[in-house]
Amino acid sequence: MPTIKQDHVNELYAYLTGILKNKNSHMYRINGVENHLHILTDMHPSIAPADFMREVKASSSLWMKNSMLFPAFVGWEEGYGSFTCSFRDLNPLIEYIKNQVEHHKKVTFEEEYKKILLESGLIPDERYFP
Repeated sequence: MPTIKQDHVNELYAYLTGILKNKNSHMYRINGVENHLHILTDMHPSIAPADFMREVKASSSLWMKNSMLFPAFVGWEEGYGSFTCSFRDLNPLIEYIKNQVEHHKKVTFEEEYKKILLESGLIPDERYFP
């Protein structure tokens, strides 16, 4: 749902960066549009990816609701996408994330996510795509 209004994303991005810092992780880049975010980060090896995402989503969801900056936000979706990349792919990914607003004027989130899943050898679960 388009609940991440762009007029307050800098506050959201700063909050998310703080969450990652508290988890001994480094934020390389964050950006997004009204219905999703892309976060390029490393994860400290002491935390499992599922635990990492659960904590990031829970903390940020609570903050978004309590801050009143995102009045239409009711919570993150149940799932998430998490992908690894090599160090040599960092700069192209950073550039890709920087250009999310322009990118999504041409490609919808659903189209992009299906493509990423297929390229990764995964079959998209059609229950999550209208």
